[in-house]
Amino acid sequence: MAYVATSLGQHMPVRMQSARIIAVAVRAIDGSGRISAAIIPSAAITARPTNGWRGALSNFIDGLLAYLPRTKQASSRSSLRDAACNLNTRRRHHCLYYGRAVVSWVHDLFEQKEEVQVADSAAPLATRMRPRSLDEFVGQEHILARGKLLRRAIEADRLPSVIFSGPPGSGKTTLARIIAEITHAKFIRISGVESNVAEMRRVIAAATNRLRTSGQRTILFIDEIHHFNKAQQDILLPDVEAGNLRLIGATTYNPFFYVNSALVSRSQVFRLEPLSVQQLEQLIDRALADKERGLGNYNVKIDKDARRHLAKLSDGDARKCLNALEIGVLTTPPSVAGLGEAGRPQGKKLPHSLDAGVIAPGYSAGVIHFTLAVAEESIQQKAVVYDRAGDAHYDTISAFIKSMRASDQQGAMYWLAKMLHAGEDFRFIARRIVIFASEDIGLADPEALPLAVATQQAVEFVGMPEARIPLAHATAYMCRAPKSREAYNALNAASEKIEMEQTKRVPEHLKNIHFPVNPES
Repeated sequence: MAYVATSLGQHMPVRMQSARIIAVAVRAIDGSGRISAAIIPSAAITARPTNGWRGALSNFIDGLLAYLPRTKQASSRSSLRDAACNLNTRRRHHCLYYGRAVVSWVHDLFEQKEEVQVADSAAPLATRMRPRSLDEFVGQEHILARGKLLRRAIEADRLPSVIFSGPPGSGKTTLARIIAEITHAKFIRISGVESNVAEMRRVIAAATNRLRTSGQRTILFIDEIHHFNKAQQDILLPDVEAGNLRLIGATTYNPFFYVNSALVSRSQVFRLEPLSVQQLEQLIDRALADKERGLGNYNVKIDKDARRHLAKLSDGDARKCLNALEIGVLTTPPSVAGLGEAGRPQGKKLPHSLDAGVIAPGYSAGVIHFTLAVAEESIQQKAVVYDRAGDAHYDTISAFIKSMRASDQQGAMYWLAKMLHAGEDFRFIARRIVIFASEDIGLADPEALPLAVATQQAVEFVGMPEARIPLAHATAYMCRAPKSREAYNALNAASEKIEMEQTKRVPEHLKNIHFPVNPES
């Protein structure tokens, strides 16, 4: 038998008179005479089996029940804490293991539930009104209608790795939440803005371990996946290909440009479209009627033109539409007898309870009249989905050029106005008009190119906002001018011969005869 000092971890041949010196248990003696021993912790000498946290909780409750009959019954949370502290003096080993931790843990459990409820009620209307099932989902019938591939895969819980792309407010995150409610797999959500490589490695390792130990699959939802760089996206490749996890990516950009091509090839790409005006009006009516999550507890009367204005100016964005509706309802005082539209008094001062807004006591007594004026103030300027470095930039300028090529003056003016409204560089538009004048009009109207060059100089001289006038002038001229791509096509044909055929030497009669080759001496 040998002894060990618990503070130093060293064997001692002679036992010292100290409470910190404990014996080690001899396990076996091999042929060499060496002793294999296991150190017994001093705290474990008097410890009793606890059966994990369930046993700890059970022992602690038994201790309280044994003590409370001999004391005054605790009627509040503070008295329960006092009882636990008194118990600590009598049964110290129970409080040592369980006292503070168990009481605090149970208390925090209820507090966390209350905090979640408060957070849900304080969330914006668009967040509270998220659909909870595929039947509640509005829009995207081209991929979610009954019988479509994506809907069948979600309902059968056989969803492969997918990437959802679409404009803001089209339902990408909402669709991922619905999948999380339906699937039996472990659903994990991370953000491409906040997450890093270390967090992704932990998620992947946990998914692999979960699949091997319990057989449960893992669905990893990455919001704004385009914010991941190439190295971060490459981390997902082996596990997505091996099936250790299934990926759901959401992005507002074209995934074929902003997501790793190897990751795209291992995923199904689904494009979500902006919601129509009728679909947004349906969401408005649903939010006004829902008393649990929406604005059904408010007595709101919304005009048809106000509803249509919100839906149109939201530009297919359900989030913007619902949030504008909420701010309009919450900031418009209710109308009562003798008061004008939108809560304005007729010849008298508005009572304080109404002037304070709908949060004041008694607000539900009147009707909140949501008029067109309220809708215009709620949504302010229309949000145009346009990114000067993304797909909207190239798609819109392409539509502008093709409209001029088709002599569609009305369409060309529309796309020009959209680019100017979204803040596109007017110099870029002027350069494209110059190119169009030579490429598409060319010899059919030799005056088109000088006009385009003059337009480019004019916009540089006057700047915005007046630069839009010469741009409109040039656009209208290009639409009305005759078109001819003869010079442009001839150049392309010659370029193709240079690339595909043997390069011809310059004929002798075309050479510069003033500088002959190998002149005679």
